[in-house]
Amino acid sequence: MPKILLIDDELRMLQLLTLYLEHHGFTCISANSGEEGIKYLENNQADIILLDVMMPSLNGWETASEIRKYSDIPIIMLTARDTSTDMVRGLNIGADDYITKPFDENVLIARIQAILRRTKHSDKIEMYGLVWDERTHALYYNEESIILTPKEFEMVGLLMKNKNIVFNREKLVETVWGYDTNIEDRTVDSHVRNIRDKLRKAGFPIENHLKTVWGIGYKWE
Repeated sequence: MPKILLIDDELRMLQLLTLYLEHHGFTCISANSGEEGIKYLENNQADIILLDVMMPSLNGWETASEIRKYSDIPIIMLTARDTSTDMVRGLNIGADDYITKPFDENVLIARIQAILRRTKHSDKIEMYGLVWDERTHALYYNEESIILTPKEFEMVGLLMKNKNIVFNREKLVETVWGYDTNIEDRTVDSHVRNIRDKLRKAGFPIENHLKTVWGIGYKWE
């Protein structure tokens, strides 16, 4: 089921949102500050964020701006400020939608589902001239094809979809090869080495993007 990260400094609002959303089949993770939400995303994933604007310390606009530096996860901003200026500010920062409080439960659910449908059907990622196309199972750089094995292709897609998220070797094995496998850590390292070699030969500056996090695993920047 889809996982929603709720970021709001009001405990009562977090409780109400959780009650609404879990009733409709969502899994909810609560964070009571922008800093806590950002910290969660450093090592965890979510499908969408509901982000309150008016928070102390790090407000919603600042939080969204920080998240957008490393992630394109959908963000819906929640606020009691019903002004076009605030809406434009949030959307320009990178928010996907903007809902004012108090909101209708059914409208909120419909907005969330609409965004999730749109992102679910997105099967192409483009970064720095590198295009990963799941539909055609192809990887391109500057319109030139790069041939990868199926597992290499899946690994590149996983890392690109989760920019700046560190994946340890165990998690890569589980995600790419599956739970019931005898693949060893060195197999992951071998695949990463092959990916780097192939993208380097294609002219892509892979060293700037596929990073080794020593003692842990790998991430895409």
